[in-house]
Amino acid sequence: MRFLPRRRRLVAGLLLAPLLTGCFASEGGEESSGPGAGGGSRLRVAMAFPPAENFNPYGADATLLSRLGVTEGLTRLDANGAATPALAESWSRENDRSWLFTLRDAAFQDGTDVTPKAVAAALTRAAGAEPVTAALSGVELTAEAAGGRRVRVTTADPDPALPLRLSSPGLVVLSAEAYAEKGAVSPVGTATGPFELTKVTGTTAATLDRFDDYWGGRAQVPGVDARFIADGTARTNALRTGGVDVAEAVPVSQVTSLDEVTRRETATTRTTSLLLNTEKGAFKDPKARAAAREAIDTSALAKGVYEGHADPGVGIYGPALTWAADKRVKPAGRAGATAADGTSVTVATYDNRPELPEVAQVLKQQLENAGFTVNLEVREYSRLESDALAGKFDAFVSARNTMLDTGDPVSILASDYTCKGSYNLALLCDRSVDKAVAEAEKVTDTAERQDAAMTAEAAILGTDAVVPLVHQRIITGVGAAISGVQFDPYERGLVGVGTRR
Repeated sequence: MRFLPRRRRLVAGLLLAPLLTGCFASEGGEESSGPGAGGGSRLRVAMAFPPAENFNPYGADATLLSRLGVTEGLTRLDANGAATPALAESWSRENDRSWLFTLRDAAFQDGTDVTPKAVAAALTRAAGAEPVTAALSGVELTAEAAGGRRVRVTTADPDPALPLRLSSPGLVVLSAEAYAEKGAVSPVGTATGPFELTKVTGTTAATLDRFDDYWGGRAQVPGVDARFIADGTARTNALRTGGVDVAEAVPVSQVTSLDEVTRRETATTRTTSLLLNTEKGAFKDPKARAAAREAIDTSALAKGVYEGHADPGVGIYGPALTWAADKRVKPAGRAGATAADGTSVTVATYDNRPELPEVAQVLKQQLENAGFTVNLEVREYSRLESDALAGKFDAFVSARNTMLDTGDPVSILASDYTCKGSYNLALLCDRSVDKAVAEAEKVTDTAERQDAAMTAEAAILGTDAVVPLVHQRIITGVGAAISGVQFDPYERGLVGVGTRR
């Protein structure tokens, strides 16, 4: 990975615009507090997942960069799931396929300006990434400078949710220097966030320094020292013994080892579900799927496996999406359950998230009590995904953040539950579901799109292809002297301008 010299623009009398507030809950404000802001010592953070792809912003590491305050896109999500300004200060729809985004005055961390040409080039590179970044699955996108400070973004098919999609951590804006090395992309010193990635020590640590020309104001701390500690117990111990200031994703088993004042619990948009193979095997029969659904006690999972730090599954969308509960539609047309009579099924899951194998064990007991014979298969996720997508298991236990990739509630339905969906683990192909999702995709108004998403959710749940098990809460360990940590239900943010000691 290349490391670039730090360069700073010299702009006399520069007045930095205040950072947008209210995107999600944080301890303390998100604005700088005047000339004295930004003092104090560096922040020490323990991250749960190490970089898997050399900090490639188009892959698995995109969220890691976002959570550390390195990268950002044209838009971001607010607490209600609506798109709000980030690098774009406003936008408008030209026609059913084109949108105009007006850029704010901002700089890249290499000292160059954020221009329409640079933004268009960055989005073009993201659109051409291989494999395709998750936010653009099934979407053909082009971008071009449109005069003044405007960028025109066009999609091959109408996409009413484009402003939401552009909030994705995989659609960040980087400077031309990011692509200087042929066939590679580097966020080191080329992003626009409040913190600049300056040093990486393999997959164990990273150093970030404050970017003083950030458009949202100077960060409250001079930098962040990140350690990547995959073991949840070790991560929690580092916080408890004072080795770090913030520890993300504290395991449920470690909660009681922390003082109450140091742990923060946030409802997230991540739902753990049981996906049933609708194409072949025992669960091809909708009556067998109904029997499995009726056998599962989601409250026992929430109280037992998650020790009360999760909510029983009520749908694809959980309580972190505050609009969902009042809009939920009752599933109709479900098949009646048949007797299991010893039917043998294989349930698979992965151990990257330590609670999932335990969830699978409890499900095994519940399904066997209903008359099924259950075999479990647990692997590391990368060794499991291709077999799951190929339908080699009867059922799959998965934890999926419904809003992480695009911020659009409809997009995950299209990718996970339609005939042509790119991540359709249930192998569901149902005409009524495809129709409901297609209708939802046409809706532009945010509230109406949410209504349509709930109608489509009901159609999906009516097939019993998916059994929502629990809606996860994330537990973040925060030192007593630390404030301004971002408690983001979308799991895109952790540290920002207002994070300080």
